[in-house]
Amino acid sequence: MAVIASATTDAEANMADDAITLITQDHRRMEELFDRLQSEPDQRPRLLDEIDAMLTAHSRAEEDEVYPATAEASGEKSQVQHSTEEHHEAEELLRRLKDCDPNSEEFDDRCREFVDAVKHHVDEEESEVLPALRRAVSEQRVQELGRAFSERREQELRSFNRPEPGQIPKQRELYEEAERLDIKNRSKMDKDELAEAVQKARQH
Repeated sequence: MAVIASATTDAEANMADDAITLITQDHRRMEELFDRLQSEPDQRPRLLDEIDAMLTAHSRAEEDEVYPATAEASGEKSQVQHSTEEHHEAEELLRRLKDCDPNSEEFDDRCREFVDAVKHHVDEEESEVLPALRRAVSEQRVQELGRAFSERREQELRSFNRPEPGQIPKQRELYEEAERLDIKNRSKMDKDELAEAVQKARQH
């Protein structure tokens, strides 16, 4: 029985690193950020920066690592191309949203348009693209794509707000460090709180 329990644990750990699991986890995280845009209006500028970084990193990692493999293995080239176009559409909507006064009616309208577009993309991806990938490749290949996706995503996040030499770390970088250090409640912290929490965690 102990051997079975251990094997199950290993399998679950591997599944947590596959491309499909990592992508859907990003989707859920993005949805949480969308909810916070509505519930925390005073945090909208910071939240939009976080959404921008996450959306860009997620999209580039999919387009560079996961989509080509999906198109080649499953033959779903048109659907993959459509998903790529939806990424570009969402990025443009986000740029327009960030140009708005966060307390204006225009912001609310553009926010709704942006969120609806991303949710539509997520629904299509989770119902069509990811199942096509699951059917077309082996579990080992999905694991390999998960590692490639994760590495490309982290590379994009690191470069998103890289400071100049001597510059004070930006909130995005502090959040990434807090994530690496597994600091609890990091998503609710402002920049100063993140800096303090990261400093304390490094001392332990």
